[in-house]
Parts: sequence; structure tokens; C-alpha cells
Amino acid sequence: MIINQSNLHGLTTGYSAAFNKALSEVSPDYKDIATVTSSSTAANDYAWLGQIPGMKEWIGDREVQHISEYGYTIKNKSFERTIGINRDAIEDDQYGIYTPMFSMMGQEAGEHYNDLVFEMLTKGFTEKCYDEKTFFAADHVSGEKTFSNTSTAALSTESFLAARQAMMSITGDKNKPLKLVPDLLVVSPKNEMVAKKILEASLIDGTTNITQSLAKIKVATELSGDNEDAWFLLCTKKFLKPIILQIRKKIKFDMLTKDTDLNVFLQKEYLYGCDCRDNAGFGFWQMAYGSTGKTSGLG
Repeated sequence: MIINQSNLHGLTTGYSAAFNKALSEVSPDYKDIATVTSSSTAANDYAWLGQIPGMKEWIGDREVQHISEYGYTIKNKSFERTIGINRDAIEDDQYGIYTPMFSMMGQEAGEHYNDLVFEMLTKGFTEKCYDEKTFFAADHVSGEKTFSNTSTAALSTESFLAARQAMMSITGDKNKPLKLVPDLLVVSPKNEMVAKKILEASLIDGTTNITQSLAKIKVATELSGDNEDAWFLLCTKKFLKPIILQIRKKIKFDMLTKDTDLNVFLQKEYLYGCDCRDNAGFGFWQMAYGSTGKTSGLG
């Protein structure tokens, strides 16, 4: 290929198209469990997280319910992926072999939000949420009572029902029910068949399956490896979902291909890359129940 800006522009357009096509085709699974918020600063403060009082009968003057304030902040992080292509390869007409690489880059970028969000579930056993306790903890306080949203029990019909009951029993201000009904069970590929038996089978050992259709199943490949025993029961039908995905700058494809760019002038290398600024954090612990799945029984 003759190296000139017109040919380079056409080449870049092709690489960009391959990147964006792959990016758009990735399934946005994160939207199932995360509320997406926009950010315009280095960090967002979610001090309003906590128990939000419900409606009450209006008798006499209004009764002002002060929302609890917590110091919970999600700081944005920067992420990037960069590819370098030697100028000689372009001159020797080898540019076509790089197109699949840009498709892979777009696919990786598309998985970024999924990775951030589902990683927060496993981090919930060790990292703190707005009340300064780990997201999955045995001693969360809601209203005047203490509740647990965690266990070590392996996934089974019994542990699923125990988790469901625990979430639905959570009360808030003045002991009023929060009306949380879990609707999504998130499992690793290892637990997929166990989850299907619990929630999709009509019969279990010849007996009517009483847990059929009590929740949908989400198989998250992000839970493979060290976290393959963990499982999570979530309430995702409220306005705020269990996880928060905070986006400061959306994923953008860019390049340095001008002759005056130092990478071209000094190293004969064209640089193509993508970057973004974002992060994920925890929403209401009341909307999630997590188990490490490491023990039998009810943990």
C-alpha cells in the first residue's frame, strides 16, 4: 500500500468499523443487575444510600423523615487497550490480517462493563458498602433490626429458599416490610444444572417442584475459577439495582497515525486503542443475598 493520509484514513475507518461492530454485538448482561449512572467528576458521592422512608397516612402536620446519610463514594478509574502496527506491515499490504484483532479488541471492550459489574458480586464478601460493612454480611442494620444477607451454603433447594425468605423478611423504618421479592439467581457454569433443577424442573425425584419459576437464572462466566461455588440471589425489579455502574467517559476508539506523531516518526509504528473512565460499586445490600457455596447444609 502506498502510505498517504487518504489510504491511512480508509484503513483506519475499516479498523474502527470492525471494532465498533464487535463492541455493539456484546450482550450487555450487566444491565440485568446494575443501575447505570452518569458521572461528570472524578467521583460520585452516594450519601443518600440507606433506608428511604415509605408513605404514611397524613394526619396533622407532615412528619419529616430524615434520610440516613452515609459517606459512600465511587471513584472513577481509567481503562485502556492499545495495539501497535509496524509501518512496514502496511507498506507490504499485510494490513488485512489485523482486522480480526480489532474485532477482538472491540469484543474485549464490550465485555468491560460486564466484568466490572459481575466482579462486584464476588467482591461483596470482602469489600464494604455504604453502611461500612461488607456488602454480604451477617449483621446489617435496617430500621431497628439486624439482618443477614450471606451464608456459606452450597446451592440447593433448601439454601435457595432460606435466602429467599431472608430477603423477603427484611424490614425498614418503623418495622415496615421493604417488599423485596428476589427474581434473579446468578450462578457460575458449575452451578448451572443445579440452578435449573431448582427453578426449571417440574418434578424433583418424582415430587412436584415447589420452587419452579420462583426466579430466573443468569449464568455468569465471570464467576468461573476461584468463585465457581458462589451464588447470588438478587432483587432486580426496583428502580435501583444491587450494583451501580458509574460511567464517566464511554468507550472510545482512537489512533495515532500521522507522520508527525512521535510513535510514527521514531518507531515506525501506528497506534490504535480504546479507553474509558468508569467504575462499579454497591447499591442497597437489602437487594442481594450472596453465598460462598463452600459448605453443605444451610451454612
